Amino acid sequence: MNTKMIRWGMIGCGAVTEVKSGPAYHKVENFTLAAVMRRDQALAHDYAQRHNVEAVYADADVLINDSTIDAVYIATPPDSHKELALKVAKAGKICCVEKPLAPNYADCQAIVAAFEAAQLPLFVAYYRRSLPRFNYIKQLLNNGEIGIVRHISWHLNKPANPMDLSQQYNWRTDKTIAAGGYFDDLASHGLDLFGYLLGNFASVKGIGINQQHLYTALDAVSACWLHESGVTGSGSWNFGGHSRQDKVVIYGSLGEIRFSVFDEASIEVIIGEKQQQIVIENPTNIQLYHIDNMRKQLLEGQPHPSTGKTAAHTGWVMSQIVAAE
Repeated sequence: MNTKMIRWGMIGCGAVTEVKSGPAYHKVENFTLAAVMRRDQALAHDYAQRHNVEAVYADADVLINDSTIDAVYIATPPDSHKELALKVAKAGKICCVEKPLAPNYADCQAIVAAFEAAQLPLFVAYYRRSLPRFNYIKQLLNNGEIGIVRHISWHLNKPANPMDLSQQYNWRTDKTIAAGGYFDDLASHGLDLFGYLLGNFASVKGIGINQQHLYTALDAVSACWLHESGVTGSGSWNFGGHSRQDKVVIYGSLGEIRFSVFDEASIEVIIGEKQQQIVIENPTNIQLYHIDNMRKQLLEGQPHPSTGKTAAHTGWVMSQIVAAE
């Protein structure tokens, strides 16, 4: 048994870390969450006490350069990812960055180049690549269950939330931080997943607009694309519609697979007259398998499905969709 303990430091203690990620660093064998950093020290100490974290910092540089910390998880808004990630690379440490890797493709490339030059592992929290429900779909595709894959479509529709309607500030809809708004935050998950399921994208085109004028970022985006495998794709994302919808369909020569990117709904497999529904639940801490796969790469040499390189490709896809904006 490998007894090496990898001590993680986390920069940012926001909502995403409360259940989705933070606790999983304690649950995964050979990992521990040893330190957290947040400018608001009262909130940082509260987080540390509730999550059994030893050390608390007010300065990210101090945490990054702490000799007792082996790896750093960056869980801050995307506009800070490049600056922090380059510091982690310079400090010679393992890094995991929340998605998206950076707000634009150039910054994604700069981050990846820094870790490649330092010969350090770089992971990105596109955790759907590690979830059993999506790996089940990948296995169906690899086994040719629906024949030759022809097309994939995704429609995500959500009504404006109370924060949007009140026009209260939200960094997710500030175009200086995320030009695509919720598209940047949410669509990146699905597009990254599609690259995992169907292979890299070869060509991507899109259009975006701000229909509601509730905030500065885009709120309606549409796109079409081509995977290197020859599979075509289309997507639409609207954050001012009436109903909530999250529908993906993969069309094959023999059948279809229907599922949701975000909803924990059943996977529908339709082949001829036969229709099957498969339910695969997500873990309570949804990044658990993603984090365990980091352990497997670092201690067992098993490649992780979500790296800086794969995340940068997703960054390129996103940039192509909103290129005209």
